[in-house]
Formats: sequence, structure tokens, C-alpha cells
Amino acid sequence: MRKIVSSINLREDRLPPGQKWISSPIVYDIVEELPDWDIKSYTFRVFGLVKNPLELSYEEILNMPSVELIADFHCVTRWSVKDIQWEGVPTKYILELAKPEEKAKFVMIHCLEGYTTNIPIEYLLEEDTILAYRMNGQVLPRRHGYPLRLVLPKLYAWKSAKYVWGMEFMEKDKPGFWEQRGYNMRGDPWREERYW
Repeated sequence: MRKIVSSINLREDRLPPGQKWISSPIVYDIVEELPDWDIKSYTFRVFGLVKNPLELSYEEILNMPSVELIADFHCVTRWSVKDIQWEGVPTKYILELAKPEEKAKFVMIHCLEGYTTNIPIEYLLEEDTILAYRMNGQVLPRRHGYPLRLVLPKLYAWKSAKYVWGMEFMEKDKPGFWEQRGYNMRGDPWREERYW
């Protein structure tokens, strides 16, 4: 398996402005109780402005080409964690299968508990953006996003959505859950793009 160290770990300004290092990620959710979902009936969907829409089972995702990713993790609430180890499918591979239309410029990530977040399509072509199903050598813990978590190290962690079930390709940008509540539409930690 190919191992990737995110380029953000190699920056001279590795810790973004306004952040402090802590030892492990703090868990946040938009619901108090996570709903139960049956992994046997779970389907990951890629839809919208794509030439080849996808519907994949969890097992099919596990059998795709995978990478190990080492990446720092930066939360908008001003904490950061060094060198989290993830394993999963590069989102670039998903895009190669789905073949986004030329007019597709943005992607809305959809999650099982109702969360959404919007991402410019170019971030999904980065080698250190993956759909993770393992974290620190274990099956992705439920509270950290099981069955799939988008891991996008170059943006604040609210963009690394948990419990992912779908990617919707869009021509125009529109706000997701936190973006509708005042968070920045992009979220670059080194530009401190925290809020509108």
C-alpha cells in the first residue's frame, strides 16, 4: 500500500495561525444520538454532474485501491493534532470512476446523520484527500465517522465530514450545514478562513 505524508506536515509554518497542538482529536457531532445504520444496506453514492453515477457497497469501497495517509488535523475551534494515520480510497480515484462533467466545479458531501459540507472540486484531486475507513490502525471508530470519513487535511476539519454516504457534483457553490451558520465557504487554516 502506498504511504502518503500530507504536504501540510512539511510546511515551515506547520501549525496554522491561532492554533495549538493537543494530543488527540475532540469529537463533535450535530446530533446528540447517532442513528443506527446497517452496514449491509449502506450505499455510497456519487451523483449530480457526473457522466458515470456510482452506487457502491461498503465492501466494494474496501476493495478499491487504497493509501495510508499521515496528516495533521486542524479544527476551526483552534486545536490541532499531529500525524493522524488514516487508510482509505483516494478521492481522485472516485472522480476517475465517476467522470465529473466539465461544468462541475463544486461538490456537496452528504452524511448519514444529515450533515453536509461544500468543497471546491480541486481539493478532491489532491493526493492527500481520501475517503477513510481506518484511523490509527483500527477500523474507523463510530464517533470518528464510521463507515466513511472524508479526510481533507488542507482545510479546517469541519470539511473532513463524518458518516459520508454521498458526493453530489454541482456547477455552483452552495453552503452546507456549518456554512449556512456562518462558517467560511472554503476554510483554509493558514488564511484563518474561519467564518464569513
